[in-house]
Formats: sequence, structure tokens, C-alpha cells
Amino acid sequence: MDGVTTAGGGVRARARILARHRAPGGTFLPVLESDGPLALRRTRAGGDEARVVLVGAMSGPLGGDRFEVEAEADTGARLRVQSAAATLALPGQSKSEARYDVRVRVADRAELCWLPEPLISVRGSDLRVRTHVDVAPGGRLVLREEQVLGRAGEEPGRLVSRLTVRTGGLCVLDQEVACGPGAPGGWDGPAVLAGHRAVGQVVVVRPEFGERPVAAGRIGDLCVVMPLAGPAALVSAVAADGLRLRRLLDEGLAAIG
Repeated sequence: MDGVTTAGGGVRARARILARHRAPGGTFLPVLESDGPLALRRTRAGGDEARVVLVGAMSGPLGGDRFEVEAEADTGARLRVQSAAATLALPGQSKSEARYDVRVRVADRAELCWLPEPLISVRGSDLRVRTHVDVAPGGRLVLREEQVLGRAGEEPGRLVSRLTVRTGGLCVLDQEVACGPGAPGGWDGPAVLAGHRAVGQVVVVRPEFGERPVAAGRIGDLCVVMPLAGPAALVSAVAADGLRLRRLLDEGLAAIG
């Protein structure tokens, strides 16, 4: 990997994971590269699944930082990516926004679980997150995103998060959430977060959903399960805090089966 470089007063860092199937069974990682604030660590495999933990080696993202993470599961591979702790979006010396781009690719007959800990938007921070996912026909995905607006008793920073998911070249989900200072009016009103400070979703892609779509349903008043166009389903929830949000998302995922 190239070293960390400065860009507009911020830090530029990139991490890349490539998982490949190894016959007769198992998954290996021919590419596991990272630098600067992004550190990747291989952990003990579970069966034929490779497991990687993303560790924050430095504070960030700060204002002006540019982080990129790429994860790819090649044909027949199984990959699970988690993070060691929550990510804190922090204010920095630069007044420009920070950016965190995630790109996930899942090949035919591959499976990828993207399960990071929450992103916490700290007061005074300004972060734009973009997550792009491409799943080939026959691929399987579980992707979780959780955002917590401010630490305990703290107002949030500005956070814009966009999630785009494609399966077989078809866009099944393209949504954006903007919160905090400078966000469009009403983000904290009854039509959006209704005063809650944690929001998240889980996207599940399975080939069998193409013929047997997930039934729409609710988990209490704050979590919904819904089918998406194509072989995919979405669990979406809001909650008072990150712990309650995780419980709701887990219940929604269990309802999918």
C-alpha cells in the first residue's frame, strides 16, 4: 500500500480485502492491505469462513480526512468483516468535510458479512459516508450500518450517509440520510427520526428471496422488515441509543430467518 498522504489538511488512507475460495474447502486472503488510521487484522477462521477485524489505529475520521475501504469475496469464498470498536467522527483542524467510502463486492456463490460497530457522530464533526455494494447473481450478503448521533448528552455533528446496493446489476436500494447541523430541515421531526438518536439498517441478499420474498412486518413501533426489488430484504430501525438499536436490528434479522 502507498503511505498516508495529506490532502487539504486531512489524512488519506485506504484498506483492501480480497477473499478467495480454496478447494476442497475454506477461504484464504491473498490481499489484506491497509495503512495509516486503517489497520486490518486476520482473526481465527470459523469453518470455511475467513474473518477480518478493522482496527482504528489512529483517531478519525477528522475534518478533511479521506478513508476508503474495499472488501471483495471472490467466487465461492466466505468472508466476515467486523470492527474492533465504534468509529468516532471527530472535528479536526480542517474545516472541510471528512469522507469515508466503502465498496463491497460479492461474486457468484460467495458470501460476505459486513458487520462493523456503530459510527458515532461527535459534536462539531462533518462526515460524509458512501457505501456501494455489488452482489452478483448467486451471491449472499448481510450488511449492517448503525449511526449514533452524538455521545451521551451531546448534540451530533453533521452526518450524511448514503447506501447503494445492486444485485445482478439491478439497483435494489439507494437511500441517503442527512442529520445534524446544516442538514435539511425536519431530519429530527416525526417524519424522520422523531427525536431518536440512533438509526440503522441491515440489508440481506439471498438468491432464494427472488422466488420467496420476505414478508413485510414490524418489530414493535421502531423497526420494520420489508422486501426489496430483487432477491433482497431490508431491516430498518430507529432507537434512543445504540444498544437498543442493535437489539431491534437483531430481532429484525432473526425474523428474516
